[in-house]
Amino acid sequence: MEAAAIVVPALVHTAGAEGPPPFLVSTAVLVVAAAVIGYVSVRARVVPIVGFLLAGVVIGPTQLGLVGEVETVEAAAEVGVIFLLFIIGIEFSLERLTAMRTWIVLGGLLQVGLAVGLVAALCVALGVGWRDAVFTGFLVSLSSTAIVLKLLGDARETTTVRGRLAVALLVFQDLAVVAMVLFVPLLGAGAGEGAGSSTADLVIALGTAVGIITVVLVGARRVLPPVLERVARTCSPEVFLLTVLAVCFGTATLTALAGVSLSLGAFLAGLLVGESRLSSQALGEILPLQILFSAVFFVSVGMLLDVRFVLENLPVVVGGVLAVFLVKLVTTWGAIGVLRRSSGGITAGPALGSALLLAQIGEFSFVLETVGRDSGLSPGGLGEDGSQAFIAVSVLLLLATPAMAALGRRVEARLDARDDARRQAASAGTRAADRTVDDAPQDDGGRQVLLSGWGPATRAVARELRARGIPLTVITLSPDGAAEAEADGHRVVMGDSTKQAVLEMAGLDRTRLLVVAEDDHDRTLQIAGVVAGLALYEVPVLARPLGGTDLAELAHVGVHRVVDPEGASRHALTNAVLTALGDDGGPLPQVLLPVAAGADQQPAGTTSVTSTVDMSRVVAVRPDPQQPACGHLDPVPPVLPTAAGCEECLRLGTSWVHLRVCTGCGAVGCCDSSPGQHARAHASTFGHPVIASLEPGESWAHCYEDLMTVYGPEPVG
Repeated sequence: MEAAAIVVPALVHTAGAEGPPPFLVSTAVLVVAAAVIGYVSVRARVVPIVGFLLAGVVIGPTQLGLVGEVETVEAAAEVGVIFLLFIIGIEFSLERLTAMRTWIVLGGLLQVGLAVGLVAALCVALGVGWRDAVFTGFLVSLSSTAIVLKLLGDARETTTVRGRLAVALLVFQDLAVVAMVLFVPLLGAGAGEGAGSSTADLVIALGTAVGIITVVLVGARRVLPPVLERVARTCSPEVFLLTVLAVCFGTATLTALAGVSLSLGAFLAGLLVGESRLSSQALGEILPLQILFSAVFFVSVGMLLDVRFVLENLPVVVGGVLAVFLVKLVTTWGAIGVLRRSSGGITAGPALGSALLLAQIGEFSFVLETVGRDSGLSPGGLGEDGSQAFIAVSVLLLLATPAMAALGRRVEARLDARDDARRQAASAGTRAADRTVDDAPQDDGGRQVLLSGWGPATRAVARELRARGIPLTVITLSPDGAAEAEADGHRVVMGDSTKQAVLEMAGLDRTRLLVVAEDDHDRTLQIAGVVAGLALYEVPVLARPLGGTDLAELAHVGVHRVVDPEGASRHALTNAVLTALGDDGGPLPQVLLPVAAGADQQPAGTTSVTSTVDMSRVVAVRPDPQQPACGHLDPVPPVLPTAAGCEECLRLGTSWVHLRVCTGCGAVGCCDSSPGQHARAHASTFGHPVIASLEPGESWAHCYEDLMTVYGPEPVG
């Protein structure tokens, strides 16, 4: 009854004539604006983050005022930051974080300390009180974790030296926020009274935070992996997603109760999930939610900007932007300079690239500014004007961050090229080793095969590929299947192959063939559709669907080859994979056939080298719409060749010249230049008038009834 008392009024309100609730209007405006401007940004080749920020500026309360429920937006923005930091934690790892402890502690301490000291000194020199000066230094010392990590993730630069340096400094900044939030009230006007007790509270709070973090990392690392394994065995994506969300928000809430920021708690939760072999599955499930809420976050930041204030105080705002940019650039460069002398692997290029990447004010500075305002502090000691100037400078620098990241990339490339020129005698692999450290297996220059699904058929494929030295990666949702594949020595990514993120983690960008051997025909279609939508990769797909084979559907989503399990032998999938790899890297396989007396004017008993056809290759006639059409070509469904060569020639022991396939039934015959002309004979006998060429690179079909040949814009197979 209590549940009904809550739900029924909500339904009545929804169904009534009062209109939608205010929060729904604000949410709809925000999401529509983000979608439209995000689309325009992509079409204009502008980083979407910039588009989201601009969307917030346009619809914000000080411009068009289209969003009234600011509290709802702020709540959604906090969720966006939690998701973003959680995903970054998954993509990182505790081992990598531990390996970077010197960069985090030494580099982070130097960067924050130098920034706070330099800003405070400049403010005092301009007549600002020391309390407001130190507070302003706190604000400027922090960089945007959300935007920087988003840019690094989109560019796949998290594991580069520049990316790892940026992450190390950001981790320390997030830890420093805890101390700053607790220390800022001490800087307030009433800090003189009870300063000793406040200092004791600060020490206690910091100790509690460190204790909670330790408990989370040690305890959850033992508990979480077996829990995720048990949930994964249910093979329910919904339950697995809910479990991952529970880990994310539960850990973030626990750390927040201890005085640590929600974002740091989410990052720690991601690190814990990342330790499990189910990390790729977790990432694939949660990524769509992160995209939504992080877009809301960037829009909400843009909503803070008051364009009128910027125009009325343009010299002050521009001066603030330049001053903050230079301070962050100099202090970050100085901190990394110390790291360069204390540890190897850091060259001038990544150092300057990291400094440019972090030359902005972070989102946590907005939280800190609110705490300072409640304590009687303001940026530069300017009161409300100082707060407005701080917001304007911060948002403008956030808008400029993608451009600064791109500039850092170019500067790094130029400096590295100069360093390479000075090291001509060094080995060819030195630069690559200095620039990136990635634990993912490399394929020694060769491109891999990606196997989606694990079972007897793919096990045989994997065994054959390994014997031939062809690198491969297995994607599976089954924990038991993953354990078996790993025991066989294969690289395994646990996750859902219908998720783009999982395919990319498995190495789709270096894949020469994707083999989809799923038990569900619909999943096969979904996976092929996702790959077809990623035109950047252009990976051929070989499918072995169970539960029915609809060639028309498979061809429509871009499947290149199909092994029909109904009539295939147990080795058909392995043979099809090897044939496809042969097509990818060299000529079609050839077979030596005995030649009958008189055939092709060769003596009996000799052999003829004859090309064969890949029986898994989907043949679909796609006439060029600009050419006149034959009535028998509409429609022509895709077919699979039923034999590796001309069926009559194989039966008679003769050879052929060129191969043709019947588009009505898939029968393979020889061309009119061959002695038997079996393609023409088949068309006459069975009333299938249209044949298509099976020769490599040819894209035409011929109708024997209409005596018409049509040419397609691409090969028919």
